Amino acid sequence: MSWSSSDFRPSAQLFGKNGALAEQKSPGLKKRETEVYVGNLPLDVSEEEIRCLLKDFSPLHVHKIQNGCKCFAFVDLGSVQKVALAIQELNGKLFHKRKLYVNSNKRSPRRTPDVAKWPQELPVLEKSSGQGLARAPACTQLTPKASGDPRETEKPRTSFFAVPMEMRGSFLVLLLRECFRDLGWLATVHNISGEVGLLVTSIVPQTPFFWAMVVTETLLQNMQALFSALAEAEEQQPYLHDSAVRRGTRCLAEYHLGDYGRAWNRCWVLDRVDSWAVVMFIDFGRLATIPVQSLRSLDSDSFWTIPPLTQPFMLEKNVLSSYKVIHRILKGKITGALNLESHILKFEEFK
Repeated sequence: MSWSSSDFRPSAQLFGKNGALAEQKSPGLKKRETEVYVGNLPLDVSEEEIRCLLKDFSPLHVHKIQNGCKCFAFVDLGSVQKVALAIQELNGKLFHKRKLYVNSNKRSPRRTPDVAKWPQELPVLEKSSGQGLARAPACTQLTPKASGDPRETEKPRTSFFAVPMEMRGSFLVLLLRECFRDLGWLATVHNISGEVGLLVTSIVPQTPFFWAMVVTETLLQNMQALFSALAEAEEQQPYLHDSAVRRGTRCLAEYHLGDYGRAWNRCWVLDRVDSWAVVMFIDFGRLATIPVQSLRSLDSDSFWTIPPLTQPFMLEKNVLSSYKVIHRILKGKITGALNLESHILKFEEFK
C-alpha cells in the first residue's frame, strides 16, 4: 500500500447545535471551577483571538493578563465538562507558533519572580519512581543561566517525555482484554528487530512518540482481510442505540484518512460526555471525540480475530512536530525498547 502524505488534526472538533459544544451549565459551581487557564500566549494576542481559539466550547468571558514578557488568560466556559474537554483538545497544541499550556483554574498558577527560573513548556511528568517516563537523549533544551559569567555558553539539558496514556502497557492490557479477549499481541510486538519500514498512522506532536504499522506481507494480508470485512459490515451493522454506548463498548466508526477520504474502522469507547463519545481507533492508534449517533454495532468476535494493525514507537533521536509525516513510510532500524514499557520500540530513521 503506497500512501504518501496527508495533513490533518488528530482530534475531532467538538460541535453541537449551531456549531458549538452542547453542554448544560452547572449553576451550583463557583466561577473558578468553570474557568480554564490558557498559558504561553503571544504578547500581541487579542481577547477576540483567544475567544476564537476556544470557540468550540462557547466561551462566556475572556480575561487576558500580561505580566512583563508573560501573557496568559482565564476563560470562563460555563461548565466543568467543557473545561475538561478544552484541556484535552488544546493543551500542547501550537497557536501562533507557540505551544499552549491549558489547565484548569482550580488554583492560580504559581508566580516565579526570576525569569530564568520560569518553567519550560514540557510535558507533565509522572510523580513516581519514574514509571511512565521515557528518556530521549537527543532532544535537548537550552537552560538559561540565572547567574555566573555571562560569557559562559548555555548548556543543553536532556528532555524527558511522559509516555502517552494510550501507549502504556496498563491501558493496552485493558483494551486487549475487552476487545480481543487475548493478550498475546502485547507479548509479540517487541520481537521486531533490524531494518524496518513503518507506515505512520498517528503521532503525539512535539514528542518522539508515534503509532505505525510495520510494513510486511502479513500486514498487507491483514489489512485487506480486515478492511474488506469492515466495508461489508458497514452496510449491515445497525447504528448503536443511545443506551448501548458506554465505556468499554466495541463498535464501528468512520475514520478520516486525509486525502484518501474516510473508512470504517474498529474502535473502543473510552468515555462518554452527553451526546459525544471518546473512542480509540484500534488500527490507527488515534483518540477522537465523535457523535454517539454515528457509532455502529461491532460486537461479534469475528471482527476482532485480527490483532491491532498499528503499534507504538519512539524516535531515538528526534521529535515529531508535523502531521505531514502521517500516512508516510519511514525507513530505519529498531534500536531497542523502553525499559519500563518494553512493547514501545525505539526507532532510528535513516537519513
